[in-house]
Amino acid sequence: MTKLTHLDDKGEARMVDVTDKSVTEREARAEACVRMAPETLRMILEGEHPKGDVLATARIAGIMAAKRTHDLIPLCHALNLTSVKVELRAGDDGASVAIETRCKLAGQTGVEMEALTAASVAALTIYDMCKAVDKGMVIDNLRLLEKKGGRSGHWQAKGQ
Repeated sequence: MTKLTHLDDKGEARMVDVTDKSVTEREARAEACVRMAPETLRMILEGEHPKGDVLATARIAGIMAAKRTHDLIPLCHALNLTSVKVELRAGDDGASVAIETRCKLAGQTGVEMEALTAASVAALTIYDMCKAVDKGMVIDNLRLLEKKGGRSGHWQAKGQ
């Protein structure tokens, strides 16, 4: 196992110095799922939700969150993202919203945290907008799907 990069030789937290790293194209994809009552999903898809367009709001929230990841996660670098995509679709089960995010840049450090933050905040936004009609929603399956670029190269989750 490699050592934890956010700890120095004394075991104290530190921001990783990326000064000497090469600028490369980097990309990460993440996912999350919001499980809900079928009636809640129907309201979302048919535009009948009392708070408005849930999916459009969640998409914007995810994009905004990716851009502010460094404000939310200690020791994250502020990144100049060149692309953030948040895709939301009804789950095949008829009772969920599947979220997939993709973040890209040309830089010295990866964008995994930005993709994960986008997915989680999009999911939280769906929950927030729908909690008045469905308090039993569950957010799950938040995970990194893929990362490309940098010294560690290409990584993909099993089953991708």
